[in-house]
Amino acid sequence: MAYGDEPFDSAESVISGSLNAPASRPALASAGVARGFVLYVGLDENKAATAGIDLGRLVSALKALTVELAPGAETHAAVALAPAGAGGRDVDVVRLALQDPAALARYRRTTTPAQKNTRGVVIDISRKRVLLDNAPTAVTYKEFELLQYLVLREGRTIDRTELIASIWADGAEGDDDVPNERTIDVHVRRLRAKLGGYEDIVRTVRGSGYRFDRHADVSIRYAASPSPDFF
Repeated sequence: MAYGDEPFDSAESVISGSLNAPASRPALASAGVARGFVLYVGLDENKAATAGIDLGRLVSALKALTVELAPGAETHAAVALAPAGAGGRDVDVVRLALQDPAALARYRRTTTPAQKNTRGVVIDISRKRVLLDNAPTAVTYKEFELLQYLVLREGRTIDRTELIASIWADGAEGDDDVPNERTIDVHVRRLRAKLGGYEDIVRTVRGSGYRFDRHADVSIRYAASPSPDFF
């Protein structure tokens, strides 16, 4: 879909610097010549609609204003997509999805645990593995996918229908390996059994589904870039 003269697309960062104050300009000058800037806008479609506008018109207006103020300027717009229900501030999701270096660095610092931690649960999304007290646990691929799906939607209750539709989406209708709303509980029970004394990190919300809540004894190792399941 195109908004204004150019379509929304992904973005690559060439150089990163702050333009918040004139004092930042010497730092930029020492690194090279400023060729432009990036303005990240955190605004989902529902908030835009509440404000009486859509993202397309907002982008077009910003492009038009840029050309009015600086006729020689070139513009390019990119949209950041996230799964429905994904948490986080809109502007942070945008910066991460578009690979902003400063946002990525902060993301890695806050989500990568210290290697010296040996007790507790480590959910290693980058390597698709679970460690209990620093020892690997033999979870199946689907069991890990189930756990990862809950972890990436921390604090949100996921109903059984959503779990089946998302994790077993590639299964054919009538496939014995695809659970129904009753047998999904068996998969969760098997996963919990393998988590041993930490089984309560996957919580049952009676009548609704399952939820992962952050625990002090749980660490999550993300990939170098955000998981495609999240962004």
